[in-house]
Amino acid sequence: MATGVKRRKAEGPSKSRLVEEEEEEDSDDQESDSELESDGEEDEEEINEEVNIEFEAHTITDSDKNGMQKLLQQLFLKAPINIGDLTDILIQQNHIGSVIKQTEVTEESDDDDDDEVFGFISLLNLTERKGTECAEQIKELVLSQCEKNCEQNLVEQLDKLLSDTTKPVGFLLSERFINVPPQIALPMHQQLQKEIAEAQRTNKPCGKCYFYLLISKTYTNKKNAKKRGSGTHQKAELMFSNAEEEFFYEQSALKFSYSVEEESDSCLGGRWSFEDTPMKPLRTVMVVPADRMSAVMEKFKEYLSV
Repeated sequence: MATGVKRRKAEGPSKSRLVEEEEEEDSDDQESDSELESDGEEDEEEINEEVNIEFEAHTITDSDKNGMQKLLQQLFLKAPINIGDLTDILIQQNHIGSVIKQTEVTEESDDDDDDEVFGFISLLNLTERKGTECAEQIKELVLSQCEKNCEQNLVEQLDKLLSDTTKPVGFLLSERFINVPPQIALPMHQQLQKEIAEAQRTNKPCGKCYFYLLISKTYTNKKNAKKRGSGTHQKAELMFSNAEEEFFYEQSALKFSYSVEEESDSCLGGRWSFEDTPMKPLRTVMVVPADRMSAVMEKFKEYLSV
């Protein structure tokens, strides 16, 4: 998968401006102006330069631990989740999930960046992992936020869903750098579904799930947030850091949002810039029935084909 990245540098003086200045300055200044003109042309060339970066998926290994932990940190921020415990489980069950890395690293790149994780996808079966620290913390996080932001009937629905051991719930994780394009997410999600089906067939951990739980990085206009004052936002009000997660939102049977404004976003997640419009960072919880995943993937395909 390739993506074009623009190299941006400060623009130098334009050529026409320099020509006018040459006519007004004496011969000593002409040499200086000529140098500026040359610099401006070099900068212009660099601004228009496009770099194609190839990404490819790899099986999760021990060497990916630090990169995955950084990406998980941008999702959970200051939430009381044992990220180390979660990462260890995802590495142990590496028949499920993938990491995204750069296909070819140029000679100019630092050796430390050769194995950098640009994104990953995986699944934690909360029902199978019941009793582990990270699984219990994740359930407690979403339930406590639901209690703070939603009506009681929604809290009861979520609690019942997470407690029903006959219908396993999988916590779906798909994290990446903000400048990695959404095109790469579709094949990763499709591959994950194949791996889950194979795990069920071979009786390996992380098999059949009846529901998928997601926590999505979202944003909303602060004015809208003040007006509503609850965890129920309209889709039009939400902006998704990972664009494809809007399709999960459309198919979710249960959803709500909570503010993380008091927590500082990691620089890995990037920062949203909407000129003078103040934005409020949120986390949006979604529960998607497994039988709706094909509809999600179809919408994703349509989005990429436009």
